[in-house]
Amino acid sequence: MLNRRHIRVKVMQTIYAFKGGESDDFSKDQKFLLFSIDNMYNLYLLLISLLIEVQKRAEKDLKKKQNKHLATKEDINPNRKFVNNQLLKLLIENQELNNQFEIYKINNWELDQEYIDLVFKAITSSNLYIEYMKTKVSDFKEDKDFIVDIYKEVIAPNEKLYEYIEDKNLTWLDDLPTVNTTILKLLRKAKETSSDAYFIPKLYKDIDDKQYAIELFKKTLLNKTKLAKEIELKTQNWETDRIANVDYVLLQMAICELKNFPSIPVKVTINEYLEISKEYSTPKSSIFINGILDKLVKEYEVSDELKKIGRGLL
Repeated sequence: MLNRRHIRVKVMQTIYAFKGGESDDFSKDQKFLLFSIDNMYNLYLLLISLLIEVQKRAEKDLKKKQNKHLATKEDINPNRKFVNNQLLKLLIENQELNNQFEIYKINNWELDQEYIDLVFKAITSSNLYIEYMKTKVSDFKEDKDFIVDIYKEVIAPNEKLYEYIEDKNLTWLDDLPTVNTTILKLLRKAKETSSDAYFIPKLYKDIDDKQYAIELFKKTLLNKTKLAKEIELKTQNWETDRIANVDYVLLQMAICELKNFPSIPVKVTINEYLEISKEYSTPKSSIFINGILDKLVKEYEVSDELKKIGRGLL
């Protein structure tokens, strides 16, 4: 679920917030970094549980109409296509997923039911829903395609839901695009025969990614003075206070990565930090950072300071 760029962003945010020096204890900050990353899984569970709660809300709505004093023929014998959606049923009956909800205490919607109502109304008023409900029967593929479209077109861009997520946890805003992408990918590839474990994605691709996050964080902080010196030598025509703080952190991390992570190609490192700067810093930051890194890489190549393995500099 987690990619290297997202890890770099998390490390950047933690270093940016760190107020100490390289000799200070930063164990608490490292714990916060890992907590911030791990908390991304909670967001995944929260949004998956939203789909389940919306189905329950639809079931409740049908029962309420059936029990009306003056129930119509349609109220008594409603179209249950959405309630019986096979992909939603797959989620509801997933015991491992339900266990995860209990372990991670995902009970938000019990307390914030109004957001389930809000999403349910947005779904049922959409053209996607109206078109889907024109028939009463469907196969797994149609049910799956409908849920994918609803998630992509109605749930993911919902502004009220976005505000709710922001209010619950500020770090989730950076996680949201990655989590939404993961959910859509899982929904699209789901099969009638998908195991319970299918909807329990790994947070890290492998153990190397978690180690990468820790090492990038520690090595950048432990070499702050040395890294600052390298940046200073390449920014002598710049006043320190003119360099955006985010740019300074990104440069420190990029230089640290170039020199301490031999398996990561130079081009990958540079491109990743340029993309992050475009999203999190000033409009001209990517040009500034690219200029500094380009000069440093050329010097490192001459002095043979880049010890790359595998694909290396390719």
